[in-house]
This record gives sequence, structure tokens and C-alpha cells, in this order.
Amino acid sequence: MMVCFFRKWLFFLKSDEQSNLEQPIFNGFFLVLASILWPLIVPFAYLELLNFHQKHREVIDMLINVSHCPTPDD
Repeated sequence: MMVCFFRKWLFFLKSDEQSNLEQPIFNGFFLVLASILWPLIVPFAYLELLNFHQKHREVIDMLINVSHCPTPDD
């Protein structure tokens, strides 16, 4: 997974046309750091997402139900 993540971000950073001469060093550091730390960050992000869903369950369920209702255009 780390290789896939590294390749995607490397492609993204290479295609950035607004980079100046100082940014490749920063981009490289960011790329290596993000590739190493993603296994630690993803579980915390998922827990945060679960917390958000629990807090706002009623609103989320209401929006899901509204999206399943047929519209007059159907």
C-alpha cells in the first residue's frame, strides 16, 4: 500500500506546475514522511469519521432517506 501511495503522490507532485526551485526538497520530504506515517494516520482518521457519524446520525439518516425519495421528474 505504501508503494501505491508513494507513486500516486509522486505523480501528483511532479505534475504541479507551480513548484519553484525550493519546493522539490520540501515535496520529497513530505512524500517520504507521508508514505511512512500513513499506516498510523488512517486508523485515527477512521475513528474520527465514526465519531462524526455517531454525533450526526439523525441528520445523515434523514439525508439518505431524502436522496432515496423519487422526485417529480422521475
